[in-house]
Amino acid sequence: MKLILTICLSLSATCWLFAQTTPKVDTTDLLGILRKMLKPSASGPGKHSTIALLPALGYNPSIGFQMGLNVSGGMYFGNKDSNILSIFTVSAFVTTKQIATGQLRHNIFIHNNEWNFQGNWQVSRIATLDYGEGTGITKGTRGHFSINDLPLENDSAVFPIKFTYYRFTERAYRTIAPHWYAGAGLSLDIRNNIDDQKLDSPAMTPHSRYSQANGFNPKHYSANGLLFDILYNTKEHPNRSYGGMYADAGLRINQQWLGSTKNSFQLLTEFRKYWSLSNKNPEHVLAVWAWGSFLLAGSIPYLELPGTASDVYNRSGRGYTSGRFKGLSFFCEETEYRFPITRNKLMSGAVFMNLQTGSNQQGSSLFEYWEPAAGAGLRFLFNRYTRTNLCIDFALGRYGSKGIFFGLNEVF
Repeated sequence: MKLILTICLSLSATCWLFAQTTPKVDTTDLLGILRKMLKPSASGPGKHSTIALLPALGYNPSIGFQMGLNVSGGMYFGNKDSNILSIFTVSAFVTTKQIATGQLRHNIFIHNNEWNFQGNWQVSRIATLDYGEGTGITKGTRGHFSINDLPLENDSAVFPIKFTYYRFTERAYRTIAPHWYAGAGLSLDIRNNIDDQKLDSPAMTPHSRYSQANGFNPKHYSANGLLFDILYNTKEHPNRSYGGMYADAGLRINQQWLGSTKNSFQLLTEFRKYWSLSNKNPEHVLAVWAWGSFLLAGSIPYLELPGTASDVYNRSGRGYTSGRFKGLSFFCEETEYRFPITRNKLMSGAVFMNLQTGSNQQGSSLFEYWEPAAGAGLRFLFNRYTRTNLCIDFALGRYGSKGIFFGLNEVF
């Protein structure tokens, strides 16, 4: 019922938003079908909408019932023949247990792609479910069914943590050669009013043990740093690429003079590659994604440790809840095969698998233990002009972990 309700609400919201415009009727995507249903007599060139909506619904005992909205859109800043489509996403939700968040993420190209701006801004009173550091740790762990990263019930291995979170991350990339960019930026990650809800239990929590061992105040801390990147981008499309490559390597240098609680150095890497397997149907795509964060020196706060769904769009590691695994250094790899199902490309499918590994301070090293997951999903073409998809995935992980994951646009 929750799956059906989410789909219906998503379609209804999109109908409501765009029914009042003069549409170009095109029944090869969901937006065109809905417009045809609402205004069957509509005709003419009209304008193509670039916005899609997806309600965010879920439940967890520590968070309560979650209600929110995800908005995805795109536009060209200049001639669309010489500029890459710029995209943005806006997310907002509230819960019945006084949790709320607002987030804006953007990827903007201007001046014939000479400049690329990537940003992630967030203000939240948020909660996370903590399972401790590292991978390969099974003691006391029992997974549950989850919807949108929220397990419907918790077990004794979960440590809920609530906190106030302010994030401002902005990078500016400048073309230095065809498809090559050099970038620099700033990232401020500030966490206050941290409430480690099981701290009064007989045993110390993972958060409190780590904070004490590394000299962090368990009630508040910051990780503020400078960003320096080299980027190579030949992706054929930002939302749903049929070919090309994206490779980014950078340093994050957290400094106390910027307000960071501790100094640290991290290497951040991301690699994406897409192969179209058919000239006739380019939607047959094999895609791989590798995302990593490696601590080179210093200390970072516990809630800043990279882990499951720590990527920009919080989509990695399907099969597990957000933050299920984390480490001082962390690496995730995903492989996905995408294929059309219907002849008009309205519906397509995907099968995928992923692997995660993380280190900890108890002696487990990176790449020593791997946590696998796999699944399959459906894609409904929301808007063929921006290749926006409504994604519905079912994934299975270890320790009984499983769930349904919704999203706008492909995971990577």
